[in-house]
Amino acid sequence: MNAAKRDTAGASGASGATATSAKARRRPKKHRGWKIGGAIVAVLVVIVAVVLAVAPGIVEKQLNPVAEVDLKDPSPEALDLHGRLTIADMHSDALLWKRSILERADRGHVDVPRLREGNVALQVFASVTKSPRGQNLDGNTDETDNITPLVAAQLQPPRTWNSPFERSMYHAEKLDRAVEGSDGQLRWVRTKGELEALLADREAGEDVIGALYALEGLHNLEGEGSNLRKLYDAGARMAGFTHFFDNEVAGSMHGVERGGLTELGREMFTQMQELGMVVDLAHASPEAMEEMISLADGPVVYSHGGVRATCDVNRNLTDDQIRGIADTGGVIGIGYWEDAVCGLGVEPVVDAIDHVVEVAGIDAAALGSDFDGSVEVPWDTSQLAVITQELIDRGHSDEDIAKIMGGNTLRVLGEVLPE
Repeated sequence: MNAAKRDTAGASGASGATATSAKARRRPKKHRGWKIGGAIVAVLVVIVAVVLAVAPGIVEKQLNPVAEVDLKDPSPEALDLHGRLTIADMHSDALLWKRSILERADRGHVDVPRLREGNVALQVFASVTKSPRGQNLDGNTDETDNITPLVAAQLQPPRTWNSPFERSMYHAEKLDRAVEGSDGQLRWVRTKGELEALLADREAGEDVIGALYALEGLHNLEGEGSNLRKLYDAGARMAGFTHFFDNEVAGSMHGVERGGLTELGREMFTQMQELGMVVDLAHASPEAMEEMISLADGPVVYSHGGVRATCDVNRNLTDDQIRGIADTGGVIGIGYWEDAVCGLGVEPVVDAIDHVVEVAGIDAAALGSDFDGSVEVPWDTSQLAVITQELIDRGHSDEDIAKIMGGNTLRVLGEVLPE
């Protein structure tokens, strides 16, 4: 190789080495950029995941507080009686929230450990699927919804994001998973036979709790009557016709038109009675309530609320409505929150119970807490003995207390549920 060629080759080699070296220097910078960008994305994903995991719990803590009120400690005699009662509560919205009802929570009002502490034999778990923004007692439409962002934040299946029907199906699946995962502690109550077996096993000393699945408003049918049977097949055995707005089946006490039953509503009422589903008048307009009472061929219930005589607000029952429900053989479930009883404490709750008894007799009074229903209450379900104590203090007999605390509700279920 001559000198010229060697010089050319050397120059070329040097030039190539320089070019290669420059590329090598540039590549790490590009790689570091990707690493930094990837790390930022990973951090953002973690932050979003943490927010989505934590936010629903924070929201629930804010919406379902237990008020700091002075409660009288139940006496040994009251605790002894309470431990012998068969207690039933007609309304809890615990399925709405992102937590397992099998584990004791540091928020909300109902879970299996606290149900056991409160000696609850049967809890009705309701499916809440739509709630208007600015919700109030006097006039709402269905144009807005608080539940949709909650569903998305909880990362529920996409099918539930825009469908009240799918939300109720999801709640049924959630309850079913809880029953399956409870090792026999929590049981479905869908038939007379399942109810009888639950009560017999509790009488024999078994530590078991019944779960009955309910629907809060038939807007979740989405205008399709065939969806009622699908929800029944999924486990639903109680249903209110409306929630806080008028819908395709009936007018709401808190709606705009506040009409009676529609043609579809009458069809659903008939079908519910044929299937063995408990008709719940809670939130129904006065016109719809009157019509359902007149159509009833068995007991209907008012699952949760209060009475006008002790708390004169729109959602509460008049004396005529109390008597109408009682005339069907039904019961009125008294709630524990301020809008239901105009106070936070055991006295206003038992004032409402006593009024039901005065107007319609001892067989008409029941419990309907609305636990976990975006309400502040003076106790959670583990502390129900405070009601037993107050009933004792007011001179109620053990037999009457047993009816109020659960016996009346269980009697209705025994009459209405399918074989």
